[in-house]
Amino acid sequence: NPCSLNGVISMAQITITAEDVASSVPDKKIKLIKFAGQLDESNVDEKAKEIYDIINATPQGLFLIFDFEKLEYMNSKSIGYLTDWYSKLSEKKGGILIANARPNITDILQVVGITQLIPCVGSVDEAKLAVMK
Repeated sequence: NPCSLNGVISMAQITITAEDVASSVPDKKIKLIKFAGQLDESNVDEKAKEIYDIINATPQGLFLIFDFEKLEYMNSKSIGYLTDWYSKLSEKKGGILIANARPNITDILQVVGITQLIPCVGSVDEAKLAVMK
């Protein structure tokens, strides 16, 4: 069968990019983290390390804006990481906001109660304003 993958498991593709956001509040550092693709078992642990590195590099007052506009899928493990990142940032007087999540992602986050902890907003600009209030 020419369509078979010969037992090869395709790896889901995910790219995560981080950029600094100018903050008008001196004790708040803001980074915009853009996710594109799918977070699943094949890549979530490796990508989670990148986020932990960002969190650990800033001692206090770090706010991460997760831009989920191009995130197509996230598995339950990635949701577990999300709550852990939130806890770590909260301890350091920081936080997380989620922007641009697709309806399927928003539904998952609501079902597991993440939206009770982490604000979900419609745009990155809204998220920036919310952090700087």
